[in-house]
Amino acid sequence: MATLADLIEGYLKRLLAVSPRRYIDIQRRELAAKFNCVPSQINYVLDTRFSLERGYLVESKRGGRGYIRIYRPSPLKIDDWGKIFASLDDGDFDPRVAADFLNRVYEEKFISRREAKLMESLLRDEHYLSLVEPEIIRRLQGKLFEAVLKVILKD
Repeated sequence: MATLADLIEGYLKRLLAVSPRRYIDIQRRELAAKFNCVPSQINYVLDTRFSLERGYLVESKRGGRGYIRIYRPSPLKIDDWGKIFASLDDGDFDPRVAADFLNRVYEEKFISRREAKLMESLLRDEHYLSLVEPEIIRRLQGKLFEAVLKVILKD
């Protein structure tokens, strides 16, 4: 059964899909009333489901006539993958950010659902805990994640 966050996310994605522009403007208060929830629930959905890693930009204008604008930038270009690899090499690999990125490239049809699931399995700490020291896990995950991305891109 879908959660309230799933319903709000689906609604906003449908609005974006039919928008002639690459963005939509919403008002937090009106959206909260539509879904019979508090505005902070809308904030939660925007923060967790519409992040940059997932391929969205969210702009907020406060005030009486304020709005929230959700952008869906142009699809990820192959040239942009270099930036992704550079971020993997900086030593601060974050599996949650990688999972959001996987979701984005899956939605943009760069990878199949099966490939996304296989790559998600690389991000689970439990696979590494008995094999390596905890401080090495992130580096290992980052290297494996990068290697799989490169293989996929070659196809």
